Amino acid sequence: MSPRSNFIALALLLLAGLALPLVLHDEFLIHSVIMVLYFAYLACAWNLMCGYVGQISFGHSVFSGVGGYTSVLLLTGMGWSPWLGMLVGGVLAAILAVAMGYPTMRLRGPYFALTTIAFAEIIRIWFENTDVVFGINLKGAEGLSVPLIGTSWAKFQFDSKLPYYYIILGMLVLVMAITWLMERSRLGVCLKAIRGDRDAAESLGINPTRYTLTALAMSAFMTALGGSFYAQFIRFINPERNMGTELSIDMALMSIIGGQGTVFGPLIGALFLAPLAEITRTYLGGQFAGLHLAIYGLVLIVAVLYLPKGLLHLLQTWGRKLLARLRAGRPAVIVAKPLKAAVAQPGVRSPYSTEGHAK
Repeated sequence: MSPRSNFIALALLLLAGLALPLVLHDEFLIHSVIMVLYFAYLACAWNLMCGYVGQISFGHSVFSGVGGYTSVLLLTGMGWSPWLGMLVGGVLAAILAVAMGYPTMRLRGPYFALTTIAFAEIIRIWFENTDVVFGINLKGAEGLSVPLIGTSWAKFQFDSKLPYYYIILGMLVLVMAITWLMERSRLGVCLKAIRGDRDAAESLGINPTRYTLTALAMSAFMTALGGSFYAQFIRFINPERNMGTELSIDMALMSIIGGQGTVFGPLIGALFLAPLAEITRTYLGGQFAGLHLAIYGLVLIVAVLYLPKGLLHLLQTWGRKLLARLRAGRPAVIVAKPLKAAVAQPGVRSPYSTEGHAK
């Protein structure tokens, strides 16, 4: 998609999102839409680095956990606003990402992915087995609850789910806008060059470590904001839910299946996979335990094998074919120039010529 098309699509997405609550009044449905947008946001945040560099990270959930724990601890321990806690958590996650990423940037393919899993699992296990550190009560595997301190925008607590919907919608549009701007910047060009051929990019003077770490820090910062939102929305956080490998896999798969390295690919992947996972879990998770996971995995295998460029590429192909058919079905426009050319050719009589009619 061209930059202009991406901008128009972003504007239309925002308008559609703002108008959705006008026709959607059920609290459960609003909650479900919020969760879909939340996963779309995380997939877009994951895509900022992994999608454009081509490195698969299965440890991004640790950044979500760091953001969530930071905002909750600053709220409960120091009375800080969750909004400020989100920003502090994002900065801490970015610092952690640079510390984790610097020694692993030269790893490629499955080695990088396995290393990210190892880092994330070490931190998750430490949180699960630590009750108190430096006087800060983490409560280990039990997790932390967000206390009710009153309903207001400043306190990030509301009586209905609608404000949370508008917040996550704004966050989603923001991370997609950042992705769109990054694509048009030097950073985006360099990341694509690194993804295409790292050695060739390095020979042209591009520092792969510098640009990849910059993108990783951005991705970690945005992921931490998502983790903070989730903690304030659910009002609970624990290592298994907010730092587990399953969350990292969800981010990666939604981006890959939707179309990694694009602005709208992660959103398309989340719109497809998040409802599918919920439906299969609801209707098949009880009577046929584990069957919903098998169906979910089968869909993923089919998508990866037959849609290597993602669902976004498939939708774009269908759109181009439909547009071509619509254009082909338009009536031909008769202009004077071809008629004159026909008259000028020897042996060709124009239908407007009077030769042979007058006697």
